Amino acid sequence: MLPLQQFKDYIKKNALFLPEQKIVLAVSGGKDSVLMAQLFKLCNYNFSIAHCNFNLRADEAQRDESFVKLLASTFDVPFYITHFDTKAYAAEHQISTQMAARDLRYQWFEQVRVEGNYDYIAVAHHQSDAIETLLLNLIRGTGISGMHGILPKRDKIIRPLLFLSRLQIDELVEENDINFVEDSSNESSKYARNKIRLNVIPHLRDINPNLEETFAQNIIRFAETEEVLTAFVAQKRMEVMSQVNGDVCLNIAKISALKPQKLIVFEFLKPYHFTSKVVDELLNSLNKQTGTSFYSSTHAATINRDHVLISALRDEQEIAVQFLHPKDDCIIINRTKISLFYTESTLVENNALKAFVDLDQLIFPLIIRFWQDGDKFMPLGMRNFKKLSDFFIDQKVPLPQKDKIPLLINGNGEIIWIAGFRTDNRYKVNATTKKVAIFELSNL
Repeated sequence: MLPLQQFKDYIKKNALFLPEQKIVLAVSGGKDSVLMAQLFKLCNYNFSIAHCNFNLRADEAQRDESFVKLLASTFDVPFYITHFDTKAYAAEHQISTQMAARDLRYQWFEQVRVEGNYDYIAVAHHQSDAIETLLLNLIRGTGISGMHGILPKRDKIIRPLLFLSRLQIDELVEENDINFVEDSSNESSKYARNKIRLNVIPHLRDINPNLEETFAQNIIRFAETEEVLTAFVAQKRMEVMSQVNGDVCLNIAKISALKPQKLIVFEFLKPYHFTSKVVDELLNSLNKQTGTSFYSSTHAATINRDHVLISALRDEQEIAVQFLHPKDDCIIINRTKISLFYTESTLVENNALKAFVDLDQLIFPLIIRFWQDGDKFMPLGMRNFKKLSDFFIDQKVPLPQKDKIPLLINGNGEIIWIAGFRTDNRYKVNATTKKVAIFELSNL
């Protein structure tokens, strides 16, 4: 017998949806999603079925599609199907096949939801999935938001099977003789999630036979802790942050007084995609010279006297940023490499692909980025500043090419080297130089 009342109670307790609302079910054909579809049908909910063919498993993928189509026909509900070239998408976006499949399916599910006027998308995650997600987050590094794993409801995504474990689902499918199709990739240990499911979870269950129940309670506590943190950060955000000419402004004196400082500032900057490492570098540089900047993939955080200004990059697709630390021997940015060497010899080569710099003048971490409007430097051999835009014109650099030339930036925001062209005169090796940093540009 299927747990219909428990299913209904879980939906009501977590306010997943109202009985009269329309739901689109994401059904792969596996045990979890087929059981979810059976429960929706027996409870007489208003639903349709959507299936993605990722074209990754040849005949097996076509078998899954035919099975789910037949299931929808048997239930007499609308059926939606799409096909993806998942490998091509992964290559284009330089992400894993698993991540590509995730992005593609959720984008399409949302399209189906909107075009079909559905209220929610139901996916068949269960308690064991939640444990795997939590463990993956811990392994890769996470904040408090990663500790609660998978939530029953987030935006338009609902997960009505989170009251069941994988073992319970297996038992229900067997006891009720429910047909399903098996994805052979679930048994492959080349995926991180599968490694946890196949090799880690069984050992944890040996220690605690009630693993799913324990983690379910832990996840509830983590989610509640996140609510407390979110409220606290919102209060501090009002005290520390303000808007200035469209940019976000953080008061440095108030940042310095925060406790715990890094946790709160990381939460402040998370919407702007700053990593934990960059937040560390920013906090260690609050007293540096005005103009010192730190970068995420979409924004710049610039120290401006007694404030930090957060501003959007002009084109997040064209601007890439890397940090170079004293112990780094090289850094890769796009398809170029900048190598770093040290020497006590003050002999300098006349080579545009190398920069010879007085080490004592460097403020690490150095920044490698591309040209921005307003950039200026003091070309080697000169004592006056020159705008980079004018320098590129003088060098006859084609307009599309100037955005691809790496710039080496000191920790104080000053340009050290236009890689492949000219070093800044302020950083040249001179008679008082004791140690030299050599930077070398090469293509990959």
